[in-house]
Amino acid sequence: MSDASHSAVSTTATRIKLLRANNPGPMTLTGTNTYALSGNDGDSWIIVDPGPSLREHLHQITELGRIELILITHHHPDHTEAIDDVQIRTGAPVRAFLQEHCRAAEPLEDREIIEAAGTTVKVLHTPGHTADSACFIVEDGDRNHARVLTGDTILGQGTTILDYPDGTLVQYLKSLDRLATHPNAKLLPGHGPVGAKLGDVVRYYQEHRADRLGQITSALDKLGLTATDPTALDKVTNLVYSDVPENLKGAARKSVDAQLHYLTEQAR
Repeated sequence: MSDASHSAVSTTATRIKLLRANNPGPMTLTGTNTYALSGNDGDSWIIVDPGPSLREHLHQITELGRIELILITHHHPDHTEAIDDVQIRTGAPVRAFLQEHCRAAEPLEDREIIEAAGTTVKVLHTPGHTADSACFIVEDGDRNHARVLTGDTILGQGTTILDYPDGTLVQYLKSLDRLATHPNAKLLPGHGPVGAKLGDVVRYYQEHRADRLGQITSALDKLGLTATDPTALDKVTNLVYSDVPENLKGAARKSVDAQLHYLTEQAR
């Protein structure tokens, strides 16, 4: 499967194009993945995550032709900054779980079925990375060959952060369980390479979270602290993530905070 910045992701009934924004970085990897979906041979399109407001990226989106609908996986700016730019240029309604990111449309609902641009999209609320995180499922009548657009709930490489307190580990583990019910689906993430088998990546994420919780628990024991100790966050972060570059320490700190909260809740 091609991982080019503008490439067809599938040859089944619904065409899905990957339009990668030129905003690479430590948190965005190779850039934000915007997706264009069409089930009517390109007569019209659904856009998932318009991404950053970059001239070249906006051109990639608008040159497709008629945009019927814009869907948002979550509120982070690298996925939503271009909402108004694209909406004004195309007139397409925008739908997200948060009302503040909707334009001329109602917020999304969990398990909602959306019909647009000749295709069917199932909405799955998957909080954890953020409280408003959503995944979009395209099955084309065949669950075993589904494609799942995961935003930042699952990435194309590495693991995602939990933007605590907006997102929590309790929520995230439940969301992974929901995604595990589509083991054969193709992963179309918000960042990184596309095409991995979703079930394999979900299992890796679940194992990773279990391993991290073990490391956090061991660090607390080594430091002689409890999860509620006011000094635990900084001390555990420095111990468990000692090899993380400074520009990623903030993300690591949020993940530790989420895990300390989880351990506190589990102990009640």
